[in-house]
Amino acid sequence: MGLRRRSKVESGFSMSSMTDIVFLLLIFFMITSTLVTPIANSDLTLPKSDHQVSAKPNTTISVTKDLRYFIEGDEVSFWSMEKRLKEIMDQEPETYIALHVDESVPFSIVGKIRDIAIKNKYKLILATQPK
Repeated sequence: MGLRRRSKVESGFSMSSMTDIVFLLLIFFMITSTLVTPIANSDLTLPKSDHQVSAKPNTTISVTKDLRYFIEGDEVSFWSMEKRLKEIMDQEPETYIALHVDESVPFSIVGKIRDIAIKNKYKLILATQPK
């Protein structure tokens, strides 16, 4: 008896499987990218707090543990900070300022920045990490 096996491999490739995978990866990266919140300086260790308020600040002030000051990622001196904030706040008077201060920075520095905000009637939020 002449039985022959028919083991023919189909050489076609289904693109629908590939498009499903690409679509799922696209959705995954779109969702995870919204969860990432950039901080002007990622080497800051923020203090912890039980109370969290979600407000959308338009301006960010960061103070690192070696007392370097940043406004919106640009390094400024403490003495030029008030002038720079005035320029920003003149454009958007209803802007919130988020204050990102490393937990090792003395509170007197936070108080000085707070005094600048109070003197100029700016809305200031102290950024913290959840406990």
